[in-house]
Formats: sequence, structure tokens, C-alpha cells
Amino acid sequence: MAAHPLVTEYLRLGLAFDRLEEGFVDAFTGDPALRREIENAPKPEPRELANKAAALRKELPEAGLTEPRIEFLDAHLRALECSGRKFAGDDIGFVDEVSAYFDVDIAPGDEDDYREAHRQLHEVLPGDGPLLDRMTAHRRGDEIPPERLQECVDAFSSALRDLVRQRYPLPETEQVHYEVVGDKPWSGFNYYLGDYQSKVAINSDLKQHMSMLPHLIAHESYPGHHTEHCRKEAGLVGAGQDEQTLFVVNTPQCLMAEGLADLALKSIVGPGWGAWAQDIYADLGLRFDGERAERISTASANLLGVRQDAALLLHDRGKDADTVADFLQRWGLTTPDRARQSLRFLSSPLWRAYISTYVEGYRLLGGWLNRAADPEDRSERFRRLLDEPLTPGAVRRMD
Repeated sequence: MAAHPLVTEYLRLGLAFDRLEEGFVDAFTGDPALRREIENAPKPEPRELANKAAALRKELPEAGLTEPRIEFLDAHLRALECSGRKFAGDDIGFVDEVSAYFDVDIAPGDEDDYREAHRQLHEVLPGDGPLLDRMTAHRRGDEIPPERLQECVDAFSSALRDLVRQRYPLPETEQVHYEVVGDKPWSGFNYYLGDYQSKVAINSDLKQHMSMLPHLIAHESYPGHHTEHCRKEAGLVGAGQDEQTLFVVNTPQCLMAEGLADLALKSIVGPGWGAWAQDIYADLGLRFDGERAERISTASANLLGVRQDAALLLHDRGKDADTVADFLQRWGLTTPDRARQSLRFLSSPLWRAYISTYVEGYRLLGGWLNRAADPEDRSERFRRLLDEPLTPGAVRRMD
């Protein structure tokens, strides 16, 4: 089936951005000849890309595509138009940039919510003394010995894969390969290779923790990014929606994917994931207090907005890096090293707005999943996130 001409132009446009910033295209599983064509073409001008995105948006209403596809392409062309303008040097405010990229409006969080999270953490964290010291001590005791990391990764990947295959069937040939890397601004990263294969990189610069590893594997693999890519490739791409072969950063697609992935463990294991993880660690000969980990995770979820607030301080309020690092340490209960690692991510020209995908994606999709009538309805809603080309606007209109 030949791709729709407008969709082909959308693919050309998205691929061209990788010529401006390598890594802008997170994944492309479409026609290799199309990618070679763009790679061999002259380097594009950012302003031309912005204008092309705007022109394609105007053509959408008459393109003869279904409404969901039109809505998807419209939101993503709006995001690409903004990226083109940013690359061209236009001065676009941070809040407006986030809105154009991710189809959400952001505002600072409420420090009273952060205080309440701290109060809950006071109750559950062992020991006395300042909360940051107790959190730091807890994290130190929660570290996975580096020489045990690979077997822990394999154990959780296998256990989660079994759960996912029971509920959300995957192609028999799907597979995830894990590798440990360094010098990256993130904890883990999924590289989807197409044909139901992913490479997941885990950052060795950040200590990996027993309480976080189940979330990380669920996020990157089962039922997070890898599972979503596989099911959309088998379903949407198989049905001729070629726009789904392209995944570019700073688009609504990213907010939907990160929100889904951050809710992945809760959605596939549910309440009680701590005890579930404790049993897996016990099989590996590692001690892990699953109930405490789950309580800490629940309280810490209320600190989710701290990193977005830090981005607003840095890019919207013009605060210096030291002030922002202090803010992260105070409210996010992070060490100076982790605060500086977060600043690397928040300061990156390509990634600076990306923190909002985690914060607003979790809030938007989590709220929609929590409004499910019962566990079966919640499971079906999560399936829709895996399978359908939904946008943030589409989710806001549901219920």
C-alpha cells in the first residue's frame, strides 16, 4: 500500500530535522530509501522546515484522512513548526515552547503539595535527622551492586515480559537487548530498531536502585516503550498509517509515550508491586523491603513537578544554575551530584522542555486511567494508549 502523499511529506520533514540535530529522530522504521534520500540531500534551512510544517497543516483538512489521523498529524506538524522556528533562532518563551511541542499548558506546582510529600516521607523513611540525609542514606542502601545489575535487569525483564504477553499479546519475534553505557543525561533509553526489536541502554553514571529498577524496566520495555512500539508497528503501521513509522523528540507523541511508560509498572502489576519485586530480589539473594519502597514511591510521586518547576525557574524566570540546583536539592531531596545531573538534562538545547513529558504525561494519562470504572476498564484504557494514535487533546476530551 503506497503511503499518502501528505504523510510522505510529513516523514521527509521529520527526517530532515535529524540533519539539524542528530538524535532528533528517535526512531524511524519506514522506507530506508526515504531516509537515505534525506541524508544525501543538502542540509536544510530551519526556516524552510518551519514553513513546510505550516504549509502541510493547511493542507490537512482536504487530505482525505480519517479524523484521528488528521488530529495526530496536525498536533505533530505544529510541534515541528515550533522546532523549526527555534532552530532558526526565534525567541519563543519556554511555556509557549512546551505548549507547541506537547499540546499541554504548564504552570508552577504548589509547594504545599511538596511539603505534604515530605511529611509522608518523614513517616516512612527510617532514622532521625534531616529528611535529605535520611533519603540519601536510604538510597545508598538501596543501590544495586554493579556486578549484580545485569542479572537483576534480566530477571525483571523476563517477569514483566511474561505478564505483558498474557494481557497485551506481542509478536513472537519481539526482543529487547540491554546494554550499560555512561556519560548520558538520562537513567535509561529505549532505541527502537523496528521489526519488534529494541536496544535499551542503562546509564552506569547514575547508581541504579532496587526500588527503581522495576520501574525502569517497565518504562523502557514491558509494557512501556518497547511494547508500545511493537503494538503500534503491528497494528497502525500494518494498517497503512505510515506516520507511525516516525518518532521524533519534542512532539505530543513523546508526552503520550512517557506518560504511558511512567504508568507502566502500576498498570501491569498494580498495587502490591513492592511485594512482587521483593520476591524477585529474594530469588536473586538480595534483601529488599517492598512495602517501604512502595510507600516511598507513592509519597515521592507528589514531588513529580519539582523538576518541571526547576525548568521554569531556569528558562522562564531566568534563575541561575546554582539557584535551580538548590531548589532541586531542597524540594526534590536530591544530592548535589544528582541535582547537577538533572541540570544537564534541563540545560540541553534539545532536551530542555522534555521534562514536561514526564510531569504532564503522568498527570494527564494517570488521571484518565484512574477514572476507569474498574480494573478491567483500566486495563482496556491502557491498551488504547498502547494501540491508538491518541494525542493529549484527544485524552482531555474523554470521559
